[in-house]
Amino acid sequence: MKIDLNRIVEDFRRTNWKDPGTWTTAPTGLVLVAILAAILALGWLLVWQDQTDQIRRERQTEVKLKEDYLNKKRQAVNLDLHKQQLREIDTQFGALLKQLPNRAQMDALLVDINQAGLARGLQFELFKPEAEAVKEFYAELPIRLRVVGTYHDMGHFAADLGQLSRIVTLNDVSVEAQKDGNLVMDATARTFRYLDEEEVAAQRKAAAAAKKGAAKK
Repeated sequence: MKIDLNRIVEDFRRTNWKDPGTWTTAPTGLVLVAILAAILALGWLLVWQDQTDQIRRERQTEVKLKEDYLNKKRQAVNLDLHKQQLREIDTQFGALLKQLPNRAQMDALLVDINQAGLARGLQFELFKPEAEAVKEFYAELPIRLRVVGTYHDMGHFAADLGQLSRIVTLNDVSVEAQKDGNLVMDATARTFRYLDEEEVAAQRKAAAAAKKGAAKK
């Protein structure tokens, strides 16, 4: 079939668009195609677009659910391993906790620190426990120290503190030489104790009250 483009163009030129009854095949076909395109466009905007968006959301939900399922499956497969690791962590935590004295044992620990220095021939010019800094489940006690002695005696004293059954650290250490050949060491010894049940409950209550007050603001 041969298409006479000139005739089609002439049909469009002579078409009276206000009188559909006089339209020839080409203008009529064009109008029908335009109507069909408009129907499809309206259908897309009013119906199909929402359905397409919903399908896309459902597919995203499906992907997330599959990932959640795989994660839970892996957790279920490794449940025994996780339980074993948790028991090991509890054991390690218990061992560390035993290195922290309770409130009643702090006085004995302070005596141990003092005796460790005296046993090495050091002279204490200052031994002053400061105020405790209370944390979530333990309290930190800083002790200001000033001791006089030889270099080797101070080194042995620091090593002895590390060998105590309780955790004691030396911080903010400064050393100065004296005219007699001895050294003066200023330092802060820090030791720790765990909070008893009443103190832990008080800490949690204070934290909850602070959180509630911040929420009101």
